[in-house]
Amino acid sequence: MAGFFKSPSFDDAVLGRLERSRGLWRGTLAVGGVERAPLALFGSNREPDAAALATARQIAPSFNAWRPTIEQALFDHYTPYAEAASEEEASAPSAAMPAIERPHQVWAHVSLQSVAVTKLSGVVTTELVYVAAWDDDHMLGARFQSGNFVELCGSVLPV
Repeated sequence: MAGFFKSPSFDDAVLGRLERSRGLWRGTLAVGGVERAPLALFGSNREPDAAALATARQIAPSFNAWRPTIEQALFDHYTPYAEAASEEEASAPSAAMPAIERPHQVWAHVSLQSVAVTKLSGVVTTELVYVAAWDDDHMLGARFQSGNFVELCGSVLPV
């Protein structure tokens, strides 16, 4: 009887053990220098979706190719915050804004919170969720579909 309430699990040769919880398949993924980022995949109650699994297996090998696009998107997000902070400091000094002059410098000021493979408008989508030092109010989701960058969403939730 105790096994009746146990969450189902699924073992994948690449992703390892995934457990069904809160409507998604959950595990961890080593990506972008983060050893154990939380990972969530869509699927049925019995197993992760085949397309979600295939997509998730490609995240770590694809990350180095995605990295310049992600850092540019994060830098583009940072720029208006830095400009606003610079204008505020002219009138009244405030909390220090990180000094980022080039896109590749964003990595010292962001941290990967989670990775998800979901469906957005019916399309399998990978989302890497970051917290940025310059934006206390939002988590930022770098979204990819079919390996191509779609957007940096400025207000997402970790998985």
